[in-house]
Amino acid sequence: MRGATHARRAACAAAVALAATACGGGGGDGGSGDSGAVLSSSWGDPQNPLEPANTNEVQGGKVLDMIFRNLKKYDPKTGEAKDMLAEKIETSDSRTFDITVKDGWTFSNGEKVTAQSFVDAWNYGASLKNNQRNAYFFAYIDGYDKVHPEDGGDQSADTLSGLKVTGERTFTVKLNQTFSSFPDTLGYNAFAPLPKAFFDDHDAWLQKPVGNGPYQVDNYTRGNQMSLRTWDQYPGDDKAQNGGVDLKVYTDNNTAYTDLIAGNLDLVDDVPAAQLKNVKNDIGDRYINTPAGIIQTLAFPFYDDDWNKSGSEKVRKGLSMAIDRKQITDTIFQQTRTPATDWTSPVLGEDGGYKAGLCGDACDYNPEEAKKLVKDGGGLPGGQVKITYNADTGSHKQWVDAVCNSINNALDNDRACVGNPVGTFADFRSQITDRKMSGPFRAGWQMDYPLIQNFLQPLYYTNASSNDGKWSNQEFDDLVDKANGQTDTAEAVKTFQQAEEVVRDNMAAIPLWYQNGSAGYSDRLSNVELNPFSVPVYNEIKVS
Repeated sequence: MRGATHARRAACAAAVALAATACGGGGGDGGSGDSGAVLSSSWGDPQNPLEPANTNEVQGGKVLDMIFRNLKKYDPKTGEAKDMLAEKIETSDSRTFDITVKDGWTFSNGEKVTAQSFVDAWNYGASLKNNQRNAYFFAYIDGYDKVHPEDGGDQSADTLSGLKVTGERTFTVKLNQTFSSFPDTLGYNAFAPLPKAFFDDHDAWLQKPVGNGPYQVDNYTRGNQMSLRTWDQYPGDDKAQNGGVDLKVYTDNNTAYTDLIAGNLDLVDDVPAAQLKNVKNDIGDRYINTPAGIIQTLAFPFYDDDWNKSGSEKVRKGLSMAIDRKQITDTIFQQTRTPATDWTSPVLGEDGGYKAGLCGDACDYNPEEAKKLVKDGGGLPGGQVKITYNADTGSHKQWVDAVCNSINNALDNDRACVGNPVGTFADFRSQITDRKMSGPFRAGWQMDYPLIQNFLQPLYYTNASSNDGKWSNQEFDDLVDKANGQTDTAEAVKTFQQAEEVVRDNMAAIPLWYQNGSAGYSDRLSNVELNPFSVPVYNEIKVS
């Protein structure tokens, strides 16, 4: 999931409902539960403080999903974008949108949520001087080039000219292009409203964020725990069914799983690969394995000349063909992963842009062709690739070691590939942000919203928010720009797929596998589900 810095454009096709049927687990409603009881859940420290426009990774996103509500909210079962704080969003040309905010909403400190709350937040997020990693999400609003110049020029405006407050609960958004699905993006956390307290005492707000969601931050000790408690005055219809959540920091998800089995933890939302063969015996129907909008890839540092020279695409394709995806997903992941054959996710469905087999033979295991392509491309830079990954969550060591073993076997070189672990997710992300990668690195993507655009634009458009490898291709950018202006959903999807073919032809990243959401929970909990983003629906969990 999640990236940031600047981008020249943003675009979307239309939203589609997701098919996210659980493959076991979930539990019944378990009766009424104890509405005051607190549950504990595994977690990892976020990379950045929890500003909505500066959080573009999963751990921080989990908290924002609990403490904020936006104009839209993605249905926890289908992923459909539904009105939340939006009373109505109207347009006659898919370029200028008139938005009315529902009455009766406040932040947990008592401030009213108004149109100004959104406009101020979006202007803050877009401004270059605030250095927000999700700034690019505002790039299609008029005036972005003035508040966030791309060329290193001076910022000439503090606010987006395309945002205008027209009443206490009304504002208009004027885009710099036709964008028929703009409303469907407004459930993403970058578009959350912010209270005046955020601007009046920013440092204090960062220490204890104030939002308008069903939970409030009680306290946070980095490296240990964030405690959230139910906000009793929350006005939404999705009130918390429990008293709160203690998010406990783990640097090893095997330890989290052990604590779950021992009764010291209520919820693990990432069952480690090493435990998948045991999980059904350990916790029975309290195990969840359900489709999610997640793909695991290997990205490359295109800012390193070794990976951006003529012929290097052959090396990348050769490495892709040296990976036996089926064997790895079968033996390590126990049916919680599926070999990837494109760069999106099957949860989008064919109408939404998923195209099985688009990768072609580049995603087929073929050792002989792999060796030939690597040789034809000039060989491995420095004679060896090091796959960098964070070692604290996600069972990454197991699959990285397996990928390297596959590459080594295919290339007949037991040192062709080695893993390069980084201790924590936060440090791993910092190294990526600082452009310190010298070879391929883990680049899993959890969708921000269920659109094909979200699997392509943020990751591969020039200077886009999550284009961590800094790949740039004018043909790809032009096709995305073309899709931006298409109001017909089917045509826009086809154009995005053409852009995806450019990603394939250049092997801008190696697709590995589509990932299910997996979780296990204690017998204290009921009504536990993962949404299509693989995040627990915390507010619906009941505790006995």
